Amino acid sequence: MTTRPLGAQISHLLKARGIDTIFGIPGVHNQEMYRGIEEAGITHVLARHEQGAGFMADGYARASGKPGVAYVITGPGLCNIMTPLGQANSDSVPVLALSSCLDETAARKGQLHQMPDQEAAAATVCAWSAEARDAASAYRLIDRALTEFATARPGPRHIQVPIAALEGAAPEPPRARALTAERAVSQEAVDRVLGALRAAKTPLFVLGGGALSGAPDWREVIGRLRAATFTTYAGCGIMGADYDLDFGTYLARPDSAAAIAEADLVVAVGTELSEVDLWRDHLGHTGPMIRVDIDPAQLAGGDGATDAVLADAAALARALRAADLPRAEGWAPARIAAARSRWRAETDAERPGIVPVCDALRAALPGQTMIFSDMTQFAYVAKEVWPMDRPGHWHHPYGFGTLGYALPAAIGGAVARPGQPTLCIAGDYGFQYTLPELGAAVELGLPLPILLWDNAKLKEIEDSMVGAQIAPRAVVARNPDFGALARAYGAQAAAPRTLDALVDTVRAAFSAEGPTLIHVRDDIA
Repeated sequence: MTTRPLGAQISHLLKARGIDTIFGIPGVHNQEMYRGIEEAGITHVLARHEQGAGFMADGYARASGKPGVAYVITGPGLCNIMTPLGQANSDSVPVLALSSCLDETAARKGQLHQMPDQEAAAATVCAWSAEARDAASAYRLIDRALTEFATARPGPRHIQVPIAALEGAAPEPPRARALTAERAVSQEAVDRVLGALRAAKTPLFVLGGGALSGAPDWREVIGRLRAATFTTYAGCGIMGADYDLDFGTYLARPDSAAAIAEADLVVAVGTELSEVDLWRDHLGHTGPMIRVDIDPAQLAGGDGATDAVLADAAALARALRAADLPRAEGWAPARIAAARSRWRAETDAERPGIVPVCDALRAALPGQTMIFSDMTQFAYVAKEVWPMDRPGHWHHPYGFGTLGYALPAAIGGAVARPGQPTLCIAGDYGFQYTLPELGAAVELGLPLPILLWDNAKLKEIEDSMVGAQIAPRAVVARNPDFGALARAYGAQAAAPRTLDALVDTVRAAFSAEGPTLIHVRDDIA
């Protein structure tokens, strides 16, 4: 057996478990974790801030389907990554944060990076947070996290290791165990769902992010049923762009409740039906509803469901695909097309000028483009009006709603998909939260178009204040010269003033030698 410092052995364990990329920032407290990275054959991406490292790990996980891993230091490093961990927790993204910690915090005060209880702090935004005080515990906890990512509802985990333990000699990690991650669904549950579907004339499915892994099967099942669909923002693209009974991602439109009330059966798959999905208290169904989710907490009641199926969405889709499915005749494609047209017009009227830019941008993108967006009015409009032709290709900070997500997440996504197109969409204010990660994108040579939507203010907040009859305050900040900043980092920059110029600029950016900041003002035409 080869004995190494535990910090090095952790990298070897991760590599043996299929982890080939780590995002992070080294420091004197976690430098032992860096001893083994190169030897293990792992790629390390140096972030400019631990928040950036966490969002990169998040974007990598969403794009690759594998866990995103980040190395951070004691105290401030862990605090800085807690916002990305909170976002990953909100969106069920498998992110593993590995940090160092002080050996003792009770008797001795004034130590570098000291926190009273950083394990407990991380637990507030993670599925769990634990301390590994020796090699065996570190190996076991890492394997526990990776196993849970593969077999249960994913979400972030945090493991901290005392500095002395990281520096101490440790034996080789155990070999990985074979893991069968198949999530079966009982025949009794399948029969219940089939029975309800066979009795329905106007069935409707609400598909959330939990249905992404079974998207091809759900598309076939629903197409054979001729059921109507809504998708949440997280589930966008599951039905493709051409299913004629898809209401799209307009679930948050107030009168979508009236459309849902027309269904005599609603099947909600892999969705929380949360505040940010609906922006109202009730889905709007008047008939029975079946909830399907892998998380028991989502099936606890209070949402008007009449049946609950604890199952993996993909497993249920496969079972239904193999069954003799009925064909509903109650939905009219023209009725659904009219609703989508009306909602698109409403969206355009609420935030004027963005829909034409969305249409032009969509036409400019090559196939398989993966999009990462930030909290900005451009994304709020695009999430509704943009018909995605494939699932899992638009990622947004839903739920937790943090600013600064898009750029580092897009970097992580681009690292996960080398040679495939990735697009970042950010607003002028939120972009500045993680702007220094431009340096990481330049170092990596990523051909990443960064569309910066500039309305010169916190426009969404201003609109909300006006709507609440509050005189707008603190909603205008002086912006820098974004192009000059981008060029200072070594990136390219452009400022198209027409839609045709925007299309040309975006297309060129996908073949550039590095990132391109595309500064778009809200008066583009």
